[in-house]
Amino acid sequence: MEHFVIAAVFNYPHEIAILKHLLQQEEGIQFYFENETIADIVPMYSFAFGGIQLKVHPNDLDTVKEILNSLDTFDTETNLKIV
Repeated sequence: MEHFVIAAVFNYPHEIAILKHLLQQEEGIQFYFENETIADIVPMYSFAFGGIQLKVHPNDLDTVKEILNSLDTFDTETNLKIV
């Protein structure tokens, strides 16, 4: 996991809930959220540690970026937008 790259950074645990589910549904994407546990226990410590960092394998970065972009746009049919 030392070669993983940061794909995104979040401040609060609720911001990663849907994204984590979508990434787990994709076959073969290697990822983890650094600082997720500390943010669950003491949410304000997330800022001190640089936020909750989504780290992915470099081979999966483009796929993860597509998923992030799809969540960032408002879709009138699904009404889903990450806060």
